[in-house]
Amino acid sequence: MIRFAAALIAAASLAAAPAFAAAGASGTIQLNSSVAQTCTVAVTDAGATLNILAGSSNVAVGSVVENCNDGAGYTITVASSNNGTLKSSATGAQAISYTTSYDGTSGSGASFAVTRASAQFNKTSNVSVTVPANAQAIAGSYADTLTITIAGK
Repeated sequence: MIRFAAALIAAASLAAAPAFAAAGASGTIQLNSSVAQTCTVAVTDAGATLNILAGSSNVAVGSVVENCNDGAGYTITVASSNNGTLKSSATGAQAISYTTSYDGTSGSGASFAVTRASAQFNKTSNVSVTVPANAQAIAGSYADTLTITIAGK
């Protein structure tokens, strides 16, 4: 009887063993994401004063921190409100032309552009202005506004 019970226990343990799995099966999970184009400039005005009578050469008037994640690059545009001239409302005053330099690229007139070939992060660029001497300038306040714009390609 003991042999019969041992045989039953052995048979029961074999029947309870897990079945072996057939060839493996698989599945996939697709991961997707996107990053929006983001281009920004942070402009700091240096509060510089230009000397029209004696002239001003390469005076630092501000700085710009550029950030753009466009892998193809981006363009910085420097635009003058007065077409590259300092204007005064004083009677008899003539507009005074000047040249702007942005990160080593010079331009005059209404606007000029600087092109970057790739994405840049926290790139600081300097803005400077050169005004030729004009000993016959009329007394008064002269001004213009430079606008710095960034655009991805």
